[in-house]
Amino acid sequence: MIIMIASALGPTLTDLILGFLSWRWIFFLFIPFLLIGLLITMKFLVNTTAITRPKVDVRAVILSTLSFGSLVIGVSLISNYGWTSPVVISVIVIAIILLIIYIKSQIGTKQPILNFRIFKIPEFRIGTILVVLNFSIVLSALYLLPMFWQKGLLVSVTLTGLAMLPGGIINAITSAVSGNLFNRFGVRKLTSLGFLISIIGIVLLMHTTNHSAAWYVILAHTIIMIGMPLAMSPAQTYGLSKLSPQVSSDGSTIMNTFQQIAGAIATAVSTSLLSLGQHLIIYIM
Repeated sequence: MIIMIASALGPTLTDLILGFLSWRWIFFLFIPFLLIGLLITMKFLVNTTAITRPKVDVRAVILSTLSFGSLVIGVSLISNYGWTSPVVISVIVIAIILLIIYIKSQIGTKQPILNFRIFKIPEFRIGTILVVLNFSIVLSALYLLPMFWQKGLLVSVTLTGLAMLPGGIINAITSAVSGNLFNRFGVRKLTSLGFLISIIGIVLLMHTTNHSAAWYVILAHTIIMIGMPLAMSPAQTYGLSKLSPQVSSDGSTIMNTFQQIAGAIATAVSTSLLSLGQHLIIYIM
């Protein structure tokens, strides 16, 4: 719920800040919240598990950084160099090779940083895939929609933030009730319904033009923000609930890690597709 609400309300808050202040204030405003977090951590946070102090696998840390980092960088370069660029292909191939080496090394060690062995559990594997797909769609939509409002519909930055707000509010409400719905309808029905609703919203967005009514775009965005949390929470619960207590923390870590990487890749791919579309329009004209 927290992840979905944060990602949904982030564009609204950002656009409101940009409408009244400079972009630097986005970072200035981080400081008081970080200080609050620091004070709460120092005052109330205690260790609830035994500290084992395992040996840091420097090689694994380096491989993890290089593999995941290269993958994100390679996809990001697509918008500048194109999908068939030797530079892009080389970076992505190197990233995949490093990632394979990293995964094999983690599977073979007794104290892995990321315990990839739990992917042998079908329920966790399926739940992780659904969560990653879901989060990628959410971040792609939240990345592209503000640009469509401002450059396509010529709406100001401040009004863009307000236009994104209904979807964020609906997302928060849906995220809050999805747990109860999961207990009532089960994972298959609720996740299927979530993706189906999201498809409807995406299809509506596919038919938008620079003459589309504001209410139509808001409606399409809101429909997506209903569907995504309906699918996210059940899929995540389904995947993690099948893990034993000994590896449950590994499962949560892997899901969180893959979400962030998938989000970075999804926004990079969205950027490249946006750039490709702009070049096609210029070529046609």
